[in-house]
Amino acid sequence: MGKQKKARKYATMKHIFSLRVQRLIEKDRLKPKKKEKKDPSALKEREVPQHPSCLFFQYNTQLGPPYHILVDTNFINFSIKAKLDLVQSMMDCLYAKCIPCITDCAMAEIEKLGQKYRVALRIAKDPRFERLPCTHKGTYADDCLVQRVTQHKCYIVATVDRDLKRRIRKIPGVPVMYISNHRYNIEWMPDDYGAPRF
Repeated sequence: MGKQKKARKYATMKHIFSLRVQRLIEKDRLKPKKKEKKDPSALKEREVPQHPSCLFFQYNTQLGPPYHILVDTNFINFSIKAKLDLVQSMMDCLYAKCIPCITDCAMAEIEKLGQKYRVALRIAKDPRFERLPCTHKGTYADDCLVQRVTQHKCYIVATVDRDLKRRIRKIPGVPVMYISNHRYNIEWMPDDYGAPRF
């Protein structure tokens, strides 16, 4: 047997009045909205997203030797596994002087990893590395790197993390350095003529 359809009885159904109905008392009635007249001589404002002046078309003019390279925690660990000297391999990749930079968040992340990653910690404390102080709350290194690169477009980000690479690719004018075939590669780098070199 099928399900029997139940129709609403008209006597039990409630009738809802709009607040603009004439039958309502004057004080309960909704006031009609007054339309503001637009002044044709007034300047029209609209929000346009601000792009940094260093991006000429899509190429970043702030990038140049000596290159400042933001290093992620896992990049140091994978460099040790691949037996690569960080600073020398960066110079071999970019053919210029490189200054590896490490944020306080990335440093705290290496310290949290414990005794197993003591070699990575010793490399991160190398005097050739530039320490960048963090002023934000929390110690999540990926968010810290993305925020810093969004504000200042003068960095190359060195990481092996797929999620971080995906996030940084969305920011225009920021190259990504990664490890493949036991050497460092760069994903995007502007040439002298403005064409990307792969």
